[in-house]
Amino acid sequence: MAAEGGGKEMNEIKTQFTTREGVYKLLTHSEYSRPNRVPFNSQGSNPVKVSFVNVNDQSGNGDRICFNVGRELYFYIYKGVRKAADLSKPIDKRIYKGTQPTCHDFNPLTATAESVSLLVGFSAGQVQLIDPIKKETSKLFNEERLIDKSGVTCVRWVPGSESLFLVAHSSGSLYLYNVEHTCGTTPPHYQLLKQGDGYAVHTCKSKSARNPLLRWTVGEGALNEFAFSPDGKFLACASQDGFLRVFGFDAAELHGTMKSYFGGLLCVCWSPDGRYIVAGGEDDLVTVWSFSDCRVIARGHGHKSWVSVVAFDHCTTSVEDSDPPAEFSGSDEEFHEQIHFAGGRDRANSSQSHLSKRNSTDGRPVSVTYRFGSVGQDTQLCLWDLTEDILFPHLPLSRTRTHTNVMSATSPPATGAASNTTTATASTTNPTNPPGTNDNNTVSSSSGNSGAPSNSLPAPLPRSNSLPHSTGPTGGSTTPNSHMSSKGSSIIDSTFIATGVSKFATLSLHDTRKERHEKDHKRNHSMGHISSKSSDKLNQLSSAARTAKADAAKTLGTLLCPRMEEVPLLEPLVCKKIAHERLTVLIFLEDCLVTACQEGFICTWARPGKVGLLPSQNPTNSPSGTVV
Repeated sequence: MAAEGGGKEMNEIKTQFTTREGVYKLLTHSEYSRPNRVPFNSQGSNPVKVSFVNVNDQSGNGDRICFNVGRELYFYIYKGVRKAADLSKPIDKRIYKGTQPTCHDFNPLTATAESVSLLVGFSAGQVQLIDPIKKETSKLFNEERLIDKSGVTCVRWVPGSESLFLVAHSSGSLYLYNVEHTCGTTPPHYQLLKQGDGYAVHTCKSKSARNPLLRWTVGEGALNEFAFSPDGKFLACASQDGFLRVFGFDAAELHGTMKSYFGGLLCVCWSPDGRYIVAGGEDDLVTVWSFSDCRVIARGHGHKSWVSVVAFDHCTTSVEDSDPPAEFSGSDEEFHEQIHFAGGRDRANSSQSHLSKRNSTDGRPVSVTYRFGSVGQDTQLCLWDLTEDILFPHLPLSRTRTHTNVMSATSPPATGAASNTTTATASTTNPTNPPGTNDNNTVSSSSGNSGAPSNSLPAPLPRSNSLPHSTGPTGGSTTPNSHMSSKGSSIIDSTFIATGVSKFATLSLHDTRKERHEKDHKRNHSMGHISSKSSDKLNQLSSAARTAKADAAKTLGTLLCPRMEEVPLLEPLVCKKIAHERLTVLIFLEDCLVTACQEGFICTWARPGKVGLLPSQNPTNSPSGTVV
């Protein structure tokens, strides 16, 4: 895909790029692909996906990689930056007929050097449980396609479970399975368990335990991807209807929603501390959503086509103590409100929970730098920094931002569900100030427009770190608070008890703002998802397009979907063309980041200082790629 201007240097594929940490370099000898290294003809095939697992091998080679290319599935020892890849010796290789693998996921709890549990979803709707080390195929779910006939879009093990897993389909349904149960020989019969705005949950009626345990119907159109929060308590779903929906998983309650600027949402990920969600899709944007405030806090524009993957870099997300704020801009009521919410929601189960914790009495907050990346169909890799002028526009800064472009407008109203009060100081190693972990954006700025209505526009901003901010009524959440419902046991537990269904009343979650949702969500602007050639779908195309435009007009400018000028606009730290075909994978590991394109090449990019571990990639040698 030629870059603007058409120059040869603009269209050249980069093999290294520079950030404030140093130089990331492509390790050509660590490239994984099909053994023949021939580019895959990707026309009409499913996206290449990559999964990793660590088997705790005593030899130090504990990482394993799985990837799909067309009808083929490969399983290798992943040597990363340590040694060159040996493609002649896959641990396991499978070629499927009549269907293609679309996604896969390892269970990290059960992985050992002798056995791993790998779930594989397929384009015809089946899900396979295999052990590529023992070369066994233990079970096949939805084998007769009685549960769902549409393709699998995403499969994940439920965090902390050795037997439960969740499967999303292009039908928009989400199914909870137990590996110990069978799928039955007849189509499942369902009973409504719970419903709300844009979703419904059904349990499977059966005299004996069978799969699926639950069926979630989420939005309209395909459910493209879902992601569990770091503590496993919440589930974020990105759908083709353009909505991000965040649920409390056990109680199946809707926590909050967000709408894309237009088109479907294709990918979603959580920050390591669970405070923010980033989504990307057909609007070519990355959108940052606050979990506690249930609102969009920033958008990033750098891609020229659909964004296919977003991921947080847990290694570059840093924590450090900083000095208390020199001043507080806002009312006394808001200050006490911050103190009241200083405890926040306890996310102690998160592996990164230290990012979100602070002693509220010592007066020394922590500063957090959030780094995330995105890849898209424009073959470009973008890296982004979430900085404290975006997260906390009410706090004074000690240095102006350099990589953030804030459009001159008032930010939308926010809720008061804060977690802590933070500020940041300039770091000696970081040209930009790291943000804190506060989710509270209700404090008005010191520029004097705290009393202005939320739709008034102030004068253009001279600096990126002096965001105006207006206070307003709470909105953006469909539940009274961000905590899980305390009404009885979880829905997952109830599915194991035949009589447990009666305990749950069919309820509709009330809305605090009428304009936030419509009863019937239609897909917006993007009709490329319709793959069926049935005449009824074609006849509905024009009416669906008209409804989509009407729905988009109703959500634009609300908390669901702020206008472009109403939220800060991020610029990427790095935006480089790194492949010939569309990019489908971005994974951050401890000493490298991994990308993959639709040609079937999985590339390893060594982090700064890690490149010297490969003899063939000695930093003293002249780089083989373009210096950028």
